[in-house]
Amino acid sequence: MTAKKTLAGLGLCMSAFTMAAGQATDYPFHQPVSLQYAMPDELKGSELKKVITDYNDNVHVLTDKGFYRTSGNALVRDVRFRPLAEKIPLDVTAQEGSGHLYYLYADKWLTNGYAGIPYMDLPVKGRYNQLAVAADGSVLLAGPGAAALARGGKLVNCAPPPEQVEQLQVNNGRFFALTTKGIYSLAGEKFVPLQAVRQPQAMAFRNGEVIIGTHNGYYAVNSQTGDTSLRLQQRVPVPDISALLVRNGRVWAGTPQGAFAEDSAGLYRYFASRRWLNEDKVKSMATDGEGNVYLLTSTGLNRISFPEHTLAEKAAYFQRKIRERHIRYGFIANLHLSRPGDAATSQMTDTDNDGLWSAFYLGSQAFRYGVTKEPKAKRYAWEAFEAFERILSINQLKGFPSRTFERKGYKNSDPERWRDSPDPEWEWKGHTSSDEFVAYIWIAAVLHEMVAETPEEKQRVADFIDKIMTHIIDNKYYLVDIDGKPTLWGRWNPEYINWYPETIGDRKLGSTTIIAGLQLGYALTGKKKYKDEATRLMNKHGYLKNILIDYRKITYTPGYKHMGIDMGTGGWNHSDDEMAFLTYWVLYRYAFTDQLKQQYGGAIRNHWEIERPEKNAVWDLIALGTTGDFDAAATLWWMRTFPMDLVTWQIKNSHRKDLTFLPANFRGQTTERLIPLDEQPVHRHNANAFNLDGGRGGSSELAGDEFLLPYWMARFLKVLK
Repeated sequence: MTAKKTLAGLGLCMSAFTMAAGQATDYPFHQPVSLQYAMPDELKGSELKKVITDYNDNVHVLTDKGFYRTSGNALVRDVRFRPLAEKIPLDVTAQEGSGHLYYLYADKWLTNGYAGIPYMDLPVKGRYNQLAVAADGSVLLAGPGAAALARGGKLVNCAPPPEQVEQLQVNNGRFFALTTKGIYSLAGEKFVPLQAVRQPQAMAFRNGEVIIGTHNGYYAVNSQTGDTSLRLQQRVPVPDISALLVRNGRVWAGTPQGAFAEDSAGLYRYFASRRWLNEDKVKSMATDGEGNVYLLTSTGLNRISFPEHTLAEKAAYFQRKIRERHIRYGFIANLHLSRPGDAATSQMTDTDNDGLWSAFYLGSQAFRYGVTKEPKAKRYAWEAFEAFERILSINQLKGFPSRTFERKGYKNSDPERWRDSPDPEWEWKGHTSSDEFVAYIWIAAVLHEMVAETPEEKQRVADFIDKIMTHIIDNKYYLVDIDGKPTLWGRWNPEYINWYPETIGDRKLGSTTIIAGLQLGYALTGKKKYKDEATRLMNKHGYLKNILIDYRKITYTPGYKHMGIDMGTGGWNHSDDEMAFLTYWVLYRYAFTDQLKQQYGGAIRNHWEIERPEKNAVWDLIALGTTGDFDAAATLWWMRTFPMDLVTWQIKNSHRKDLTFLPANFRGQTTERLIPLDEQPVHRHNANAFNLDGGRGGSSELAGDEFLLPYWMARFLKVLK
């Protein structure tokens, strides 16, 4: 991988896809990923001073306890040169041009490069604590109130800057000093002011300019004249800049709240939280010839790299990850991590919506089989379906689907909702909701379309949906639990549905989901009762009219309380978006008539247009697979920026100064533009993509089916090669 290619990846290769005849080619692209190096116990409580890379791309860290280097994924004491192994340098730097390391000790400076010839004893021990080395071998030394230039075997004292020197650097053979009050350059044997700066904190060089980091942003001046060449950049994620690095013409900045970097679109990528760094306070940065960026904090070393992969390779990564540790009895499983972020401590647990989350994975395998005809994809789809079949057979009720099940004594979520199974080894979870119902009709539809090939397989799917729909019809359009009462959300009865005003989404959504289920039941079983019931609900009870309610009417409507819950408050419901779009696939593709299909298409388009700012790839692809509406750029951007790390780290973006914030609004859109998914808190499709902050402290990990479903849908719908 070349450095040029890698740094193009910082902008996430916005041109990594080309569209031809409506189909995108899956060219390789670069996506940032993080590695946090394991730290040796002896460095606990020590001062980590700076990170340095040499011409071999070896990575080193200077500490107050000695000199360290990376070895694999760990930081270890550098004992390779026995004469230096026990010595503690005051400073280490890489020579401009050659990349050889030069070491400064209290009584000497030296290098192991050039056969170890460059070397000098210092006349006064401890006078200097910093050094910089030019390409011609000149060595500039600085310390409190002192500076000297070593050249040609001689040490010449220089007039130091009047303020304390914080950094020494060399650029194009010229030495520069960052002090507490500005930037100086060395002219002959004297430092001369280049730019007075209020509270400067860092400097770096780009072409013929000095980039200067302050508490309030960064700017640039001409390195010869000191004239301003770039105005103060304050509209950055965090203006308090503690370290600077320039890589292929783009600025990287370390801050007390993470790091950020310019991207190819003129925006900034923000790297903060445990997803990217062991802690957010960045002290020092370095880069290597491969384009990897190393960020040193007070307590650890981190690497951000830009590996090249295709979306197909990304999908294969998540597929493997899921098969390794996320399959629980066929369900997709959320992981609990007893040590934050440590997959080795993971345990699979049940959740409130095992069926819904598993529907995304089953769907991904159904579309995968539709594309590839791989036997494994078919096997995985049926394996997931076995879990769905068992939610019916594990309980005592006829046609009632359990939320989930577990061996007795090991339940995790909502313990009050669990019931004993007739099988004494198992328990099942009741209180099943409309979320789960949507999962049932979705998986039945995609299995029927793409996976079920024999009459027996098709009958198996039909029997599943028939049992559930029969239960709902026989119980007056309710899911009735073991206590004989309707569940909290499993309700489609006209009295319930039409109790809501048009401004509350439940009226529209409930009508949509049950009509889709009845249409599907008719298509899969041929039973006339399903068509008759759907027709009755649409014509007599207004369910078709409800489906066609304009989504722009949905708004804050307090005062409508259902079982103590005010249904008209709380803002836009993004879980409803998830249920609606999964249902649209079924509603549209199983419509009784072309006229209905046309009407449904208008409703889908109305919803999709509202959702477009969220750039959700699944919503885009379902719109494409129904109405033909599609935002190709948004879908590809979503898949490219979907994070590789799905641990629920605590993420914060609400403090960023590079974002344009919107006034509080019903939809909860906090910012003008959506930030990349790998900068957002980890979330499923039912969350607000504009939530800037969130997380669970790294205590859990999502599986990756959230990515697999849109990837394989894109392949199935032939928008991605």
